[in-house]
Amino acid sequence: MSIRKNVLFACLTIIGLLPLSFANAAPDDVFIFSGTRLPTALSEVGSSVSTITAEQIKQKGYRTALDVVEEFAGVTVNQNGGFGGVGSVRIRGALSEQTLVLIDGVPVNDPSSPGGGFDFARIDTSNIAKIEVLKGNQSTLWGSDAIGGVVSITTKIATSPKAIKAYVEAGSFSTYKGGSEISLSNDLGSFRGAFSGMTTNGISKAESGDGNAERDGFDSKTFSGNGLIYLPASAKITAAILYNDSMLEYDGWGAQTGVSDADVTSETEELSGHITLSLPLFKGRLENTFLTGYSETERNYFTSGSKTYDYFGDRLLFRYQGTLNANETNRIAFGAEHEKTTSGRDENSIDSLFILYEIKPMKNATISAAVRVDDHSVFGSETTSRFSAVYRPHNDWKIHGSWAEGFKAPTIFQLSYYFPYSSKVSGNQDLNPETSKSFDVGVERAFLKSRGIIGVTYFRQNTKNQIDYIDGWYENVNKVKSKGIEVAGEYRLSDALGFEVDYSYIDAKKGDGNRQLSVPKNSGSARLIFAPSKVLSAAITMRHNGLEKNTYGNVKSWTRLDINGSYKLSSKLELYGTIENIFDEEYQQVYGYGTPGTSANVGLRLSM
Repeated sequence: MSIRKNVLFACLTIIGLLPLSFANAAPDDVFIFSGTRLPTALSEVGSSVSTITAEQIKQKGYRTALDVVEEFAGVTVNQNGGFGGVGSVRIRGALSEQTLVLIDGVPVNDPSSPGGGFDFARIDTSNIAKIEVLKGNQSTLWGSDAIGGVVSITTKIATSPKAIKAYVEAGSFSTYKGGSEISLSNDLGSFRGAFSGMTTNGISKAESGDGNAERDGFDSKTFSGNGLIYLPASAKITAAILYNDSMLEYDGWGAQTGVSDADVTSETEELSGHITLSLPLFKGRLENTFLTGYSETERNYFTSGSKTYDYFGDRLLFRYQGTLNANETNRIAFGAEHEKTTSGRDENSIDSLFILYEIKPMKNATISAAVRVDDHSVFGSETTSRFSAVYRPHNDWKIHGSWAEGFKAPTIFQLSYYFPYSSKVSGNQDLNPETSKSFDVGVERAFLKSRGIIGVTYFRQNTKNQIDYIDGWYENVNKVKSKGIEVAGEYRLSDALGFEVDYSYIDAKKGDGNRQLSVPKNSGSARLIFAPSKVLSAAITMRHNGLEKNTYGNVKSWTRLDINGSYKLSSKLELYGTIENIFDEEYQQVYGYGTPGTSANVGLRLSM
């Protein structure tokens, strides 16, 4: 049996055995993940971080992970035609494949895709407990692929002795969704299993205004399970599996806009999981974590029902992290990782060592420094470092800043691919890793007895040897400079009414002076949140996206208004609904690809 099958078998065994031993008892242990390696209160984080919880996601009516991260300042989202179309996330002007995505600490970027990026289109919010976005270089914390930033997704776990939940909804374009979950927990451990599914006739991926009328459907099914077993001496084992199976109809190449109606489909299977042993020593002063993680992506493509090509890639990760809580003012995180990545018949690996030191020289200040050495099987050794600091001169003020280095090794695809009808006869084996340096500095101010808060951050990032596809293969051709300002604020007008706003100015240019593609200079959103009682809540969200340059033309600026609400019919039953694009704005996120007009959905949630 292969290593990956052993890992998955062990995950399933642990998760499957958990329900057998549950009785009525209440837990007080919750799985916690921190994207900064050391679990830290936001007020003490020097890096630029945005975070959102499951309760906030529900209140704002977000249905996909792509909707969620779009609200964060400094983040740009693009999707090819909605309803399962490829969803990409760019942070501070970096390429989408320079964003590392973690699910419960396991990297899930697709190693078989050209740049090793991640497609957010298939992640709905029903399974998400928290999302953290770390902006700027995070290679020292998370290695190659984190050169632009990190999106860390934490999935839900059992939080009550016994709970059963279900939901069902219907909406425009013959869209239907549903899901269910069961949670159990006691003094021995916990278990949660869940299923969610979606089917829709969708819209034409290619812009209907360009004469494309064929609808492109999307079907998706997601299964997840996780569990926890308590061991003697405060040790514990956690395991989790997440599986998605989807079918997407999309459109083919067109001379006018780059896309037009075509009978093409893709079938994608994604799988990720982990087993983690947590072992505290010396009365909890030294925490030891041993993680084995695995993820894979398989994509099959069809034209007129006939299979045309397929891709498969996987990642196997072994990680040890030790966290030493020396005293109240000194903490150290250190560890080692081995990651093997395969794409088709090719593979490479990275062995890494890292150490992070955090000190509080005074009660209202925190400083951290980190260094990491990555030894790549193809490109040799690379060392990156980072520093961050936060100072709180007063309870209402926070001043923070960070500086970091990053690198991203070329993917297997980039090293091996060449266009067979060009003059190239092999892939470019002389590619160099992309490297970058970045810094940011910001200030936050709470006002009116902390009923409001406003934060402003300035950032700058320079990337060298960016890899692009040129004349039949991949080359190191670009130097990219990105700078900008992020603004985020919120104000609680009353106990029932709140207001949030975020704004991004991103000036991302290549070395030739041309703007980076698919990055607007100006973007932002505003939300009015209304919760007059425990049974009623609503939110109105306005999103604005400035002009973007795309390969085949410019995407014009647009503004969209959405509204959502929920009403508890009883202690167990809740009615909810959403209306998107209320004023039927005609807009695009990617040139040539359409977006839905005014659309709505309504659903019921049951909790027992």
